[in-house]
Amino acid sequence: MEKTSGLQQNMASRFLLIGHLIVLIPLFSAEGCVICDYFVLVGEPIAITCPIITLPVLHSDYNLTWYKNGSATAVTTERNARIHQRAGLLWFIPAVLEDSGLYECNVRSLNHSNKKTINLTVFKNDNGLCFNGKMKFEQKVTSTNIGKIICPDLEQFKNEENNQPEVHWYKECKPGFLEDKRLLLAEGENAVLIHNVTVQDRGNYTCQMVYTYMGKQFNVSRTIGLEVKEKPLQMQPEFIYPRNNTVAVELGSHVVMECNVSSGINGLIPFWQVNDEDVDIFDETYREQFYEEGLPHGLAVSGTKFNISKVTVKDYAHKFFCHFIYGSQQFTAYIKLEYPARNIQGYLIGGGVSLVFLVFFTLFIYKIFKIDIVLWYRDSCHPFLGKKVSDEKIYDAYVLYPKNRASCLYSSDIFALKILPEVLERQCGYKLFILGRDDLPGEAVISVADEKIRQSRRVIIVLVPEPSCYNILENESEKQLAMHSALIQDGIKVILIELEKIQDYATMPESIRYIKQKHGVIRWKGDFSERSHSARTRFWKKVRYQMPSRKSGSLSQLHLLTKDLNVP
Repeated sequence: MEKTSGLQQNMASRFLLIGHLIVLIPLFSAEGCVICDYFVLVGEPIAITCPIITLPVLHSDYNLTWYKNGSATAVTTERNARIHQRAGLLWFIPAVLEDSGLYECNVRSLNHSNKKTINLTVFKNDNGLCFNGKMKFEQKVTSTNIGKIICPDLEQFKNEENNQPEVHWYKECKPGFLEDKRLLLAEGENAVLIHNVTVQDRGNYTCQMVYTYMGKQFNVSRTIGLEVKEKPLQMQPEFIYPRNNTVAVELGSHVVMECNVSSGINGLIPFWQVNDEDVDIFDETYREQFYEEGLPHGLAVSGTKFNISKVTVKDYAHKFFCHFIYGSQQFTAYIKLEYPARNIQGYLIGGGVSLVFLVFFTLFIYKIFKIDIVLWYRDSCHPFLGKKVSDEKIYDAYVLYPKNRASCLYSSDIFALKILPEVLERQCGYKLFILGRDDLPGEAVISVADEKIRQSRRVIIVLVPEPSCYNILENESEKQLAMHSALIQDGIKVILIELEKIQDYATMPESIRYIKQKHGVIRWKGDFSERSHSARTRFWKKVRYQMPSRKSGSLSQLHLLTKDLNVP
């Protein structure tokens, strides 16, 4: 179907029907529609045009007849009939719902015969509205221009004086919208002019007139759905790229730089200069190529490519300027080449991996040699730390051991009274208090234990596997009470030493089990030979690690001193 413009007065009544209906336009060719569509509001008149009569091959002398589809009887020509044919038009004055259906016009001339089918839809308005949303004409205007809303298909409805009746307008079924000064009625055109159209002007406009036929008055109305298409704003041209930036390129590489300008204007031609000199004066290493691309919404991108076949050292000293001229102004942006930064990612990754490996290696070494490192630090650095503030303690350790009995298989007396003093006192310089060696005869055991524990920095408890050997601990409850009180109240660190592995601590006193769980235990694996009396064995290093540090001379100096004194 050929579509005519809604902005031309002589084509004002021809528009497309929204939805599934297509508005018949009388000026269409016969080939324009197979079944042409009309629609009308119930109770209003309508005149249907046969599209064949516009064919250029028709002779001026032709015969036109209308039929109800499927009927061989032609529609009457009686003017007072509600449905009749007059002046080549099929009239419904007025149309009723039962009139909806197909109608056929048959045209015969001397050298031509043709017929067309017309579909008529009689509709009702939507509830509460003066129009039906599916039965309306569609018109489009562009914002910022002068728009025209045309009331279509009214040229047949003239009064008996052959004048067009007055047309009244409504927007969304409400009058008064013409009070807007931008709106003006176009006389003799059945149209409304809108100056400076905006998107707020879109909506449904209804035009209405009164048609008088044979003394009776009928309303004739048309509804137009106006759509406002926004006109794209005129853009100030601007650089998309470059933006006075630098580009890292390798020496000797091939480089293509682009200069892009966006605008709504065609014909902008950006161009390159090198240090304010035209590209043409340089050798063949420089080339430029102009291009232009259209974008949606009326935008355009103008650009030019700058080609450097091989980057040389002198290119890093140049600035490559892109210019374009708009109006009386010239706009400029540039690109400068620079050497690429060194790739330090590999160094960073290698350094990070090395650092992580070093940390884990250090932690691994420290875990294995922690005791040796701490002891070395005490021997090497402690003399330089200055005078230590006194903690008012007299002894480095209080030694508590089970006295040997006939039933005991282990010589705890030998270990506590000979080996411990030999290593910790003579070789390492510690001061011990050993119950049974340093207490005076006749002293109250509980008083001595309580006092000496409070005067000691550590408590060493020697353990043996046989429970019978702990009678001294179990029977002397006062002594245990004093020891436990001192440990809890003063927070003295306890060192547990097993003379042999104890399989089950369930038979041990509760205080021993508590201390083992909190501080752990050191197991004696040596014998009572001279070789086990060296402070450099693993066992004694563990004991020394848990003992407090000494300000006295180093371990080697103390060991030499004991040899010189020939201490047994």
